[in-house]
Amino acid sequence: MPPVFKALSSITVWVLFILGWIGVVFAILGYIGTMVWIGLPPMELVVIAGIFAGGIVCFILSACAMKLRHMLE
Repeated sequence: MPPVFKALSSITVWVLFILGWIGVVFAILGYIGTMVWIGLPPMELVVIAGIFAGGIVCFILSACAMKLRHMLE
């Protein structure tokens, strides 16, 4: 595999991984903020579940992209 594609796949994996963490942390903070009312605007639980699911999907896609990168080497 050319080095350009290795770099692009590595960047994609890291972006998906970071987006996964941001989604999970934001969902947890949104849930805590909704339950405690610490000055954060309340969010619907469906929205929080969607953000959490999006973070988990980003983690899964990150793992799949890394596996594909290793298979192509």
